[in-house]
Amino acid sequence: MGRRISHKDSLCGVARPLDAIGDWWSLLIVRDAFDGLRRFGEFQKSLGLSKNILSARLRNLVAHGIMDIVPAAEDGPYQEYELTEKGRGLFLVLAALRQWGEDFCFAPEEAHVLLVDKKSALPVRRLELRARDGRILGPADTIVRPAPNMASVALARPQIRPATKRRGLKLRTKK
Repeated sequence: MGRRISHKDSLCGVARPLDAIGDWWSLLIVRDAFDGLRRFGEFQKSLGLSKNILSARLRNLVAHGIMDIVPAAEDGPYQEYELTEKGRGLFLVLAALRQWGEDFCFAPEEAHVLLVDKKSALPVRRLELRARDGRILGPADTIVRPAPNMASVALARPQIRPATKRRGLKLRTKK
């Protein structure tokens, strides 16, 4: 297997976070942290993960500011991991992934766990992407473009002609 490619310089808001949370173990560690796990041994027991892989994933989450290492509550030599504000910001990502998984990864009557509201004990509502005016948006209703502060950067880039033009080849066009 080749080396992973870093997306740290990507302009894409989907690609760049993958350096921090782009493998399944990292997301499962974050999921377990939301469920109250804090200690290395707790994560290892929950995930069945080898110590070296778990250690590497935790180091990466700490390095990316998703988790912090804090002293254990009982003032012993142990340390614990807790989600930072950045880590807690992944809650909606995990909720969306969970809902997608419920829709597409289980048979209709297959048992699975549900995310429920503690107060009402009812399943949470479906996540929805909404326009500023309240309309529900789907893929056909959105486009990706440079952020307003990036528009001048995008315009300042030199324009490169397609490779076919440089080689003197004629482009085919639909009639």
